[in-house]
Amino acid sequence: MHKRVLGSSGIEVSAVGLGCMGMSEFYGPSEDSVSLATLEFALASGVTLYDSADTYGVGHNEELLGRFIRGKRDRVVVATKCGIVREKGKYERRIDTSPAYIRSACEASLKRLGTDTIDLYYLHRLSADVAIEESVGALADLVKAGKIRSIGLCEVSAKTLARAHAVHPVPAVQSEYSLWTRDPEAEILPACRVRNVAFVAYSPLGRGFLTGRITSTEGLADNDFRRSNPRFQAENIVCNARLLEAVSGVADRHGCKTGQVALAWLLAQGKDIIPIPGTRRQSYLAENVGSAEILLDTDDLGLLDGAFRPEAISGERYTPEGMKGVNA
Repeated sequence: MHKRVLGSSGIEVSAVGLGCMGMSEFYGPSEDSVSLATLEFALASGVTLYDSADTYGVGHNEELLGRFIRGKRDRVVVATKCGIVREKGKYERRIDTSPAYIRSACEASLKRLGTDTIDLYYLHRLSADVAIEESVGALADLVKAGKIRSIGLCEVSAKTLARAHAVHPVPAVQSEYSLWTRDPEAEILPACRVRNVAFVAYSPLGRGFLTGRITSTEGLADNDFRRSNPRFQAENIVCNARLLEAVSGVADRHGCKTGQVALAWLLAQGKDIIPIPGTRRQSYLAENVGSAEILLDTDDLGLLDGAFRPEAISGERYTPEGMKGVNA
């Protein structure tokens, strides 16, 4: 597995990480035994960056990751987040990035993970009534205390990143980025690059859409959140599916999977970009890891860029509730 660096932190990670959210909720039922086997397979395949959050399964995901990293802490880079507060079994949430909450949330995450230090600790979303300087100041204190190694921000604007960076270096920003979500290219990605901030791309496969395996919500579990996601609604998914013809054509030329082309395109956007596709299946994980070996040429990249112009995508990436705090 090729390596990339988390910005100014100097922390080296695999070029393709693993998003662990689906092992706890949002994408239908899961089994811990299967998830743990996939996590072990990921490490054996060269994946070293594992992404979690305290809100995923309301603590379950961190506990699961804690079981996995036991005895191998020096071989993995653990990233987790705080700021989204939920009750178990409910999607409704509130955002809290007050210094007091950040400190308590960090202690709780450390306990669930069974570690003394979190490698990369993100603010998952931002409170509208708490200045970013206060929140980052609290994170800086956690760095000084040795509780966390580096600071991350999720779904922030270029302006917010600048304000945060003035308080303490922010080595990583995590936002949704893929062929069908190219919003970061306008402002936040350039802002990251002038400050040596790595860009961690979540949902790099468009929540599975870019694999070509999902053409409708039929067959998805009743509690799969894609059933209510705007881009997967009937009128939108039909329009979006037409765009996959370009990806399939490139995949045919390279003798690979559609999803691998989507990840290879993202990796080709810069060595500062680290995608974290999520999966519970070892076969899909093997495909994701293999995408790092696929080199797209300028013709491939031009074709994909043209097909997936932002204005060609149908539907918002979240419901109104989910869009709260995005690009704050």
